[in-house]
Amino acid sequence: MANLKEVRDRIKSVKNTQQITKAMKMVSAAKLRKAQQAIVQMRPYANKQNEMLRNILSALGGSADTSFGKERAVKKACMVIVTSNRGLCGAFNTNVIKAAVATIEEKYSEVQAAGNLVILPIGKKGNDFFRKNYPEIDRIEEYVNLFSDLSFDNVATVSQKLMDAFESGEYDMVDAAYGRFKNAATQFAESEQWLPVPKIEADGDSTGTANYIFEPNEGELLEHLVPSILQTTFQKYLLDTHASEHGARMTAMDKASENANELLNDLKLSYNKARQEAITNEILEIVGGAAALNG
Repeated sequence: MANLKEVRDRIKSVKNTQQITKAMKMVSAAKLRKAQQAIVQMRPYANKQNEMLRNILSALGGSADTSFGKERAVKKACMVIVTSNRGLCGAFNTNVIKAAVATIEEKYSEVQAAGNLVILPIGKKGNDFFRKNYPEIDRIEEYVNLFSDLSFDNVATVSQKLMDAFESGEYDMVDAAYGRFKNAATQFAESEQWLPVPKIEADGDSTGTANYIFEPNEGELLEHLVPSILQTTFQKYLLDTHASEHGARMTAMDKASENANELLNDLKLSYNKARQEAITNEILEIVGGAAALNG
């Protein structure tokens, strides 16, 4: 009977866990609708802006009173790592962190060895990982909780700070690791260069870049256009990651609920077997006792 009680306790525990996973799935699904709508509406606009910016700076060679396209020797760099604040979303945060670590090891190994690499984590999971595993790398922890307000004006304070640091020469390059949202079941961990703006490689016949007519003049236009496009791209990193987090959590909790259901079926089968065994033993004892009395 002790075995029966143990199985009953496990069944109760699994049911309670399943209720939690189902509730978390519903919460993530509700949040995902809003987050998905935000990134789906913004992505075409941001991608087209970024393509236009790369075209312009490629054609101008990084001139025209803007330094955001000028490449220089990388002596100090900044890595922006966008993860979630909470776990229970499968391998999402791990994949983003792996993408960031791969970029650091492949692209910034010399900069890191010289102590000139700075990490700007957005999201507690990324911050906790690098604080534990890479304590020698300087971190800017001021914006860890930026997900509490993803409005353009609030996010622009971070992107503007990085742009100012790049212009002043404090950083020679800025990369961002984030989770790109495709759908609720699919997210991609990516790491891409944000500053300086990567140029579009022409195919040799100059057809890879577009020609633009500037009105009133290219200097005045780029002074306002370039920072706005860069800020929009930076906000896209956060909106992508925000939607990816909820999509990954909804998928993970759905799978956890399915696994709990399978475990419940196995436990119920074990319980029925144990119960049948206990009944059989009791019948055998009764029959044995009656046989002894009759004998």
